[in-house]
This record gives sequence, C-alpha cells and structure tokens, in this order.
Amino acid sequence: MISTPICDMLGIRYPIFQGGMAWISDGKLAGAVSEAGGLGIISAMNANAEYLREQIKIARELTDKPFGVNIMLMHPQADEFAKIVVEEGVKIVTTGAGNPGKYMAAWKAAGITVIPVVAAAILAKHLEPLGIDAVIAEGTESGGHVGEMTTMALVPQVVDAVHVPVIAAGGIADGRGLAAALALGACGVQVGTCLLASTECPIHENYKAALLKARDSDTIVTGRISGTPVRVLKNRMSREYVRQEKAGADKMALERFTLGSLRKAVFDGDTENGSLMAGQAAGLLHEVRPVEEIFALMVNDAKNCIGGLHKEITL
Repeated sequence: MISTPICDMLGIRYPIFQGGMAWISDGKLAGAVSEAGGLGIISAMNANAEYLREQIKIARELTDKPFGVNIMLMHPQADEFAKIVVEEGVKIVTTGAGNPGKYMAAWKAAGITVIPVVAAAILAKHLEPLGIDAVIAEGTESGGHVGEMTTMALVPQVVDAVHVPVIAAGGIADGRGLAAALALGACGVQVGTCLLASTECPIHENYKAALLKARDSDTIVTGRISGTPVRVLKNRMSREYVRQEKAGADKMALERFTLGSLRKAVFDGDTENGSLMAGQAAGLLHEVRPVEEIFALMVNDAKNCIGGLHKEITL
C-alpha cells in the first residue's frame, strides 16, 4: 500500500489519477478507475451539456467512490460545464488550457477541489493564489496536447514553486514511474496511456493493438510549428501532417486535414488515418488488463522499487 497526502485529501486508495482524454474518458472508464482505487476523471473536452450530465450519472451508477471532471477552459461551453459540476455535486475538477480564476468562487462555495494541469512552474505559481488545492505537472512525454518540458525537469521545479500537493504526469505507466515521481517530490501521478490498454477503455480494439505494438520511439509530435503540439503514434496521417507542416501549410489547412481524426481512431479503429493519441510510455505496454490489475501491479512494483533501492545503492 502506498498512501500520500493526496489520498487523504480526496479519499482515494491509490495516489493515481486518470487523465482526462477526449472521446475516451467517459463515465464507464472513470467509474472503473475509481472502483479500482484511483481517481476517475470524466473528460468534458468533446462534450455538450447533456453528454456531460449523462456521463456523471453513469459514473455514479458504477461507483460510490470519488471521481472528477476535467474541463478544458478554452472550450466554447466551459462556462456551462463549470455550472454543471456544481449542479451535479461533482467534488473534484481538473482544468487545462487556461486560468480557472473566474470559476473559483462558485466552485469553492460548492466544496469542489480544484486541480489545474500545468506544463510550466511559472503557471503553477501564478495559479496558487487563486486557491487551487493541488496541481498536475504534465511533461511533454504525455499523449495528446503537450508542452515542452520533460516530466523529470518539470515536476521538481513545480514542487519547489508551490505549497500545494503536486501530481506528476507524462511518461508514467508502471511502478518505476510512480516511484520516480514520488522521489521527485510529487504526491501522486496522473496516467493516461497505460489506461488505453485497459479492458474497460472504450477505444477500438485496433487502437489498443497499435499501442501494444508500439516501441519507445513510435510517437511523434504534430503541430509544433503551428503552435498546437499533439503527441500521437506514428502512422500515415501523422507523418503526412508533419510533412505538410514543414512545407509551410497554414494552420487552417492542417486543421481541415485532421478534422475528425481522433474519432476515426477511437470509434472506427482507423490506425492509418486516425489520430492515435499516446504518450512515450506506449512502449511499456504489452497486454490489455483490467484497471484494477494495472493499478495493483503499479503500486506493488513501486513499493518493491522503493524498498529495493538500498540493495543497489551504497550510502
């Protein structure tokens, strides 16, 4: 058993968060994660109001344990989502792509724990005075939208910059990653890629098969030049995107090229033309397992890793 202050704060068994993944982090997956001892997160990224309420209902039917909602603050319906989490009695909100300041008064009045995702220590320091309860420091190794700093460099700098608990994210998929995050000063981890290879994950089986085939260098970041960096598995679509980007294609042309690509991957299983979002930890995935087994193994391996250090190191 590994317990940290974030476990006590949120009432969870393991210091493991589920990443908010668009089209993927639904009520069923969030419910499974929370039942397995982690913190399940419902993504509002590709949601409307009706969908979000329905996913919250589904999660509640599956678990009586804590779960949260992730809101991308640049979403055109972010204001509505901010009200829905209050109305539905959601007690944990993670945020990304913006400043949650204008929602803080209403969220704190409703007893909501607010945990932003950041890609730089300066942003974490800027958000702390707003009254955030913790912060997720996400390195560029993660899948989906990414920053530039690596998890190894980012996490300790965020830990030093703020006085709230820090959750490490990016490139973490097993017990060694969890142990390393704790050594960097984090109170827990957020994982996404390793949950794509879970029995409960709703993505197409072709998507899961592509993840299991992936090696350490099989991801690529599209959109670096245009300012919208996204890490995905290498395939026909991502290679062509990078080729067009380097050739000087404008942002609108690139957006048209990738329109609907994530849905193609998640629902249609199109592994050549779909956007197979995944982090660099994809090379650590070797089989599809239930979330409960993924977490139990991660925590047990982290304990063994921490406990075994004295056998490898002379002080």
